[in-house]
Amino acid sequence: MAIVEGDIVLARCGGTTYEGVLMPSTTGKTVVKLKNGYNIGLEPGNVTLELIDKKSELKGPQIELPAPNPKLPNISILSTGGTIASKVDYRTGAVTSQFTAEDILLAIPELTEIANYNARVCYSILSENMRPEYWVKLAEEVNNEIKAGADGIIITHGTDTMMYTAAAIAFMIKTPVPIVFVGSQRSADRPSSDNAMNAICAAKVAVSDIAEVTVVMHGSTSDDFCHIHRGAKIRKMHTSRRDAFQSINSRPLGRVEYPSGEINTYLDYKRRGEQELSINTNIEPRCTLVKYTTGASPEMLLFASANYKGIVLEGTGLGHVSTEWVPYIERTTQAGVPVIVTSQCINGRVCDRVYDTGRDILKAGALEGEDMLPEVALVKLMWALGQTSDFDEVKKLMLTDIAGEMTRSSRTSGVIHNNF
Repeated sequence: MAIVEGDIVLARCGGTTYEGVLMPSTTGKTVVKLKNGYNIGLEPGNVTLELIDKKSELKGPQIELPAPNPKLPNISILSTGGTIASKVDYRTGAVTSQFTAEDILLAIPELTEIANYNARVCYSILSENMRPEYWVKLAEEVNNEIKAGADGIIITHGTDTMMYTAAAIAFMIKTPVPIVFVGSQRSADRPSSDNAMNAICAAKVAVSDIAEVTVVMHGSTSDDFCHIHRGAKIRKMHTSRRDAFQSINSRPLGRVEYPSGEINTYLDYKRRGEQELSINTNIEPRCTLVKYTTGASPEMLLFASANYKGIVLEGTGLGHVSTEWVPYIERTTQAGVPVIVTSQCINGRVCDRVYDTGRDILKAGALEGEDMLPEVALVKLMWALGQTSDFDEVKKLMLTDIAGEMTRSSRTSGVIHNNF
């Protein structure tokens, strides 16, 4: 019987035998996914394969979800895809977004001890395919679930753009219940996967008293706690570490101990039921983020102002660009296109009143983005322009703290470290 990708095989090479799943290969080597979740590449001329089990005969564990427990709160899981909702695609060997929201519960049965769940799929995409119009639909789905009686919301999302979506939902919705974003840096087939712990900690926050939009992810490289981050104050700071997410210019809101599920908070927060549910999904997606680099032509601003309704300018240090950019900033703002200045430094606050260039930038009509992250400023500008086209009103909204995206003062000790 022919051996095909997805079959379980014994691969013998150089006196050593490996058991695992035969995977597709783009390198010319024979690739086998071992039982520990990792792949091994073997030189094809030195490998013999023996079939153990056919792909079509492979069966996963037969698990049934328990009946709802009337003593437990009711949580809605809205799946958008991402690594936490992914599995290996044996056609390509890549991790692809395929799991349904219900599959997450079957894969992590501990979740059913925390709450009852209404789980469904909003999108099944990798997060690089997220779009502003998808934020609108997601916000509407969250609003509908809360109206229907959900005691909390969990949104599974790919980590690469989770900070954008979390910020968008934070601006769009005032919530009386927790709205928790969660993702995974490593897929479920890997022994170092963080999906189960992140999901369990997210569920603990979803049934807690923290009625804000938050992101719950690993707080360290160990399986000891997750941090609770405000949705408009977070950034992915590493490509692959499990503790990649950090609150910027602020402490995390708190942490969830694992496996106990105990929640400890560091900052004040809105309590469950403290505010009425309201939603405002009007946005102007035609905004862009322009990163200033040494020697960059200021004509970039002319192109941006001709094609976009708002611009976030990521400057150097305290929020600077070359002096030759200043007249172009003035032309842009006089044309009614807001320019919000942020910093490439990530940590710290923009202050364009220290040096002459900064003062000239302000005279040209640009606004300081305070200590907002550039990507959060971009999402907020989209939201602000969705509320009004009046230039002065947009300024007021951009300088008003809507969802904890700005702090009144910055810590002076430099980088804010992750482990509190």
